[in-house]
Amino acid sequence: QLQLVESGGGLVQPGGSLRLSCAASGFTSPYRIIGWFRQAPGKEREGVSWLNTPDEYISYADSVKGRFTISIDNAKNTVYLQMNSLKPEDTAVYYCAADQRLVTQRAMGLLTPNDFAYWGQGTQVTVSS
Repeated sequence: QLQLVESGGGLVQPGGSLRLSCAASGFTSPYRIIGWFRQAPGKEREGVSWLNTPDEYISYADSVKGRFTISIDNAKNTVYLQMNSLKPEDTAVYYCAADQRLVTQRAMGLLTPNDFAYWGQGTQVTVSS
């Protein structure tokens, strides 16, 4: 059973930084998609960033480009989301999500929450002064 465990959320002032971690276990395929979604109160869940293996194609939502960086430590099966220059509108519950299949580079930019079968429990990120 594939499991995802997030950590690293918290309260930060505008302009600050946080790093989220997602420790994954139980993968049975080398073809994986893993990344981050977020959901603010009263809003739909939206994609933030994800990558695939083994190619490590990366996709970012326009709202976080230039501020957030996704990375993977394959030895630890852990994906990180470094979030810099945080804004109040980044406040949300952040979820790690994963799936196991081959994805083309073009398809990476078109993924939605429905494309991910496995989800973590979520971690709260609050950006406020």
